[in-house]
Amino acid sequence: MLLNKKQRVGKVSRSFKINRFTQIQKIFLISILLYGFQLEAIPVKAKEQDSLQTIYHVYSNDEYIGLLSDKEKLEQLKENIVKERSSQFEDFTLTIGNNLSIIPEKVFSANINDDSILDRLQKTLAVEAEAMGIQVDDEVALYVKDEASYESVIRELKLQTVSEQELDEYEAANKSNSSLPPLKENETRIVDIILSSELQPISGTVAPEEVLTIAEALELLNKGTLEEKTYTVQSGDVLGKIASKYGMSTQKLLEINEGLTEGSVIRIGDELNVTYKEPYVEVEVHYEAKNKLKIAHETVTKNDDSLYKGDHKVTQKGKDGEKVVTELIRKKNGQVIGKSVTEEQIITEPVDEVTVRGTKVIPSRGTGTFKWPAVGGYVSSKMGTRWGRMHNGIDIARPSNRSILAADNGVVVSTGFDGAYGNKIVIDHKNGYRTLYAHLSSIDVKPGQTVTAGSKIGVMGTTGRSTGIHLHFEVTKNGTLLDPLTVLR
Repeated sequence: MLLNKKQRVGKVSRSFKINRFTQIQKIFLISILLYGFQLEAIPVKAKEQDSLQTIYHVYSNDEYIGLLSDKEKLEQLKENIVKERSSQFEDFTLTIGNNLSIIPEKVFSANINDDSILDRLQKTLAVEAEAMGIQVDDEVALYVKDEASYESVIRELKLQTVSEQELDEYEAANKSNSSLPPLKENETRIVDIILSSELQPISGTVAPEEVLTIAEALELLNKGTLEEKTYTVQSGDVLGKIASKYGMSTQKLLEINEGLTEGSVIRIGDELNVTYKEPYVEVEVHYEAKNKLKIAHETVTKNDDSLYKGDHKVTQKGKDGEKVVTELIRKKNGQVIGKSVTEEQIITEPVDEVTVRGTKVIPSRGTGTFKWPAVGGYVSSKMGTRWGRMHNGIDIARPSNRSILAADNGVVVSTGFDGAYGNKIVIDHKNGYRTLYAHLSSIDVKPGQTVTAGSKIGVMGTTGRSTGIHLHFEVTKNGTLLDPLTVLR
């Protein structure tokens, strides 16, 4: 914007007045400073020096508290507080935890009420104990009394997984400069103990109430918390809503509440655990084990057409082998989480057991497998006590037709009428088995005749002691009665 002449003159005039005023100010300030220098150069008279009083500005954690006339009163207060708390915490070295600072100042006179400041300090000063912090990775998770307590916590942490003897041997081996001797057979030793987090001691101070015992420190490291929270179910609550409130999934809520499922009904007033335990540290132990182990032999079966079907024999007896195996076994919190073989040496190879089974079939010799001796039908009476006496076989009734069939290959031993059996046939299967067929209406074979399994040997009837048309069927092996239902297929 263009200024007219009058405006330009006015502006210059004001500028001149401002500049001149500034110069006057500078001259005045310089004069004051020079006068001050002159005053400092003049020695203070002894009488004036004696009249000066020292006062103390007190700061706590960079916060101004007030004035004291005597700093010894502050020291006495601190001493009294520490002495009083020491009776509660005799095993600790206590100090005042507040970051106190005192700045002295000399004044000619001051009206100071020490009691009010001391009362305020009495309420605000905190006592701290010298303790040993346990740093987990980059965070101090807890405090214990001292370094000895720290070492005890670490040792107890490991002893949850290994025995005291194992730990002593492991630590002794670690301290030794010599290499480990070769493992002996059936020997196991620890080669490494690994903590999932890096732990180290850090000296520090903390409120004495926060210093944990060894047992408390161990519990905190194992669980991640010393306080388990519970939630009381309110109106309108569902599992998902409760889980979300505490920053966990519904599945996690179910895991930490034994017996709780997605289908569980929760009621108002029920209490649920909502503490998700996540350990600060877990212990993994690596074992090296050397053991002599058995190598189980296998059984091999071969066919042999020189043996009759149903026969078998062992041609080579099996024998287990032996091997020496060295394994690396990994355990976490006492549970095996992995194994790997690092070395294996076979001492003796296993020997297979070889069994041959016969495949040779001749009509006069049974296979050992029995077919149903009728065309259909059902078991109307089983083997066992019946009507006060022993029933030595089974009865088969209501067949599709009345044909009686040989249950297996064999040679007919006898045929004909035999009292209560009526018309009967006995077949010798030449392998220890014999079968008997009774109550036949007619017989179609003769003694000495060779029959094959499933071939017709007669017709079902009701001869002898019989209440109706049926087949009475018996099986013996080497003269001993068998329940036919155990061998029929």
